[in-house]
Amino acid sequence: MIEGETVVPIASPADIVIARQLGRTLGASLGFSGTDLTLIATAISELSRNIIDYAISGAIVMTIVEKSGRSGITIEARDTGPGIPDVSKALGVGLSGVRRLMDEFEISSRAGEGTNVLVRKWVP
Repeated sequence: MIEGETVVPIASPADIVIARQLGRTLGASLGFSGTDLTLIATAISELSRNIIDYAISGAIVMTIVEKSGRSGITIEARDTGPGIPDVSKALGVGLSGVRRLMDEFEISSRAGEGTNVLVRKWVP
C-alpha cells in the first residue's frame, strides 16, 4: 500500500493519463474491484480535464484514508484558476457525473482564487 499523498501536477492531457494510472494503482492496493477502479479513473479524468479546460493547471492529490475500520481513497482536484462564481450553476454534466461515481463529494471555490473538489470512494 502506498502511504501519504500522491500529487500529480495537471497541465496537459498526458498528465491525465498519469493521474488515472496512479489512481488505479492506489485503488488496487486497497482491494477495489475492477468496476470501482474504472469509476475512480473516470472521476480522475473528469476532474483533471476540468483543471485543464478552466484553470490551465493544477494538481490531483490522492490519499489513502481509513475511518471506522474502512479503507478508501480521497481524490482532490486543486487549482488556482479563476474560480467558480456560482457553484450551483457549475454542477453540470461533468461534476454531477463525478458526484454520482463517488461516495462523497465536496466543492469549494472562490472567484479569482481557484477551486478545490474533494471526492472519496470507500472499499465496499
